[in-house]
Amino acid sequence: MWTMDHDEVLDGFRSSIDNIDVALVHLLAERFRVTTQVGAHKALVGLPPADPDREAQQVQRMREQAEAAGLDPVFSEKFLRFVIDEVIRHHEQVVNGD
Repeated sequence: MWTMDHDEVLDGFRSSIDNIDVALVHLLAERFRVTTQVGAHKALVGLPPADPDREAQQVQRMREQAEAAGLDPVFSEKFLRFVIDEVIRHHEQVVNGD
């Protein structure tokens, strides 16, 4: 029910958004835990921090998944590129001993 200072429908939407945001944070944290292990392994075996071929494959896969899910593939690519750039930055820190 809607009143001047309260809208239950809007509150429900916002509660769902809050839950999704929390889930996204946890998923990103798990992704970065795994990519930290990847970075340590790459440093150990002498591989470079970035892998452009793998990145291109991931971007293409994410674009396809986004389209299938009804999400703007340009947005999904921008989001993944941001995540990949951050992962590479972390990998470079491992290599440089930062």
